[in-house]
Amino acid sequence: MRALGPARVASPLFRADSVTRRFGDVTALSDLSVDLFPGAIGLVGPNGSGKTTLLRLLMGLIAPDSGTLTVLGHDPLREPLRVRELVGYMPEHDCLMPDLTGIGFVAHMGRVSGLPKETAMSRAHDVLEFVGLEEERYRRIHTYSVGMRQRVKLAQALVHDPPLCFLDEPTSGLDPKGREEMLGLLRTLATTGHRSFVLSTHLLPDADGLCDQVLLLNGGQLLVAGPVSELLSARDRESVVRIKGDVDPFLAALVRRGLAPRYVDGAIHLALPGGETRAVFEAAAETGAQVRFLGQSVATIEGLFLSKIQAVSGGEAT
Repeated sequence: MRALGPARVASPLFRADSVTRRFGDVTALSDLSVDLFPGAIGLVGPNGSGKTTLLRLLMGLIAPDSGTLTVLGHDPLREPLRVRELVGYMPEHDCLMPDLTGIGFVAHMGRVSGLPKETAMSRAHDVLEFVGLEEERYRRIHTYSVGMRQRVKLAQALVHDPPLCFLDEPTSGLDPKGREEMLGLLRTLATTGHRSFVLSTHLLPDADGLCDQVLLLNGGQLLVAGPVSELLSARDRESVVRIKGDVDPFLAALVRRGLAPRYVDGAIHLALPGGETRAVFEAAAETGAQVRFLGQSVATIEGLFLSKIQAVSGGEAT
């Protein structure tokens, strides 16, 4: 297969400045300001957090109620065709042409994106090989499985060789094997070809180990954005405690000692200044709890999200 990558684009990749978008009485995005740069970007948060709204704004499909946006230096409202030439889009929901073959559909999308006929067909063969559909390229799409449909959607997003792709829930509906295969394709895109992409997903583990930047949304609000290595560095020093006994008094005893514990999935997560563990054992002795495990946590985007939710709500993440 021929190389699938253009030269790197200038940064920032996209910029939002005080962007707000409402649908009736619902505020889908509230005063969002963020700059993100070329690379693999995780746009993560639960369903209804504003992810798809942001993608639609970035493509110029809808307008913000206030604020401004640029994508690769272009205004998606004033220059929609130019933005769409530079961007590939893999939608969450099927928008396929069921009676076309895989090769016919992807080549057609290449033509829609402005490629000459022969170039569109050549590129369609390349990207279908990349996504693993070279043997099924002449089958009609209505005969494709869910996993094949997701892969042909990825192929059409790549066919015109864009420097930036928006991928909306690319693992949606996939079984564990299909999910890992899709994430494997995205890892290849992240490490070769010099192409940037925005991975929009409510499955936070999908972004771990794949994205080098992250934008966390919840309820239309920005929780945090930036390089993953910087955002997770503080969490590398977190400890995990598992106890036998009543959790609530133990947590309260830790708080009285100036710590900020979070109780998640049966374990207590907290930062111990200087790695000093005395406060943990003092809290255990005070409350009659038994410390069954004390060790370092693994820094993840999911853990970062939970900690930010706790900070916003002022309570424990459960």
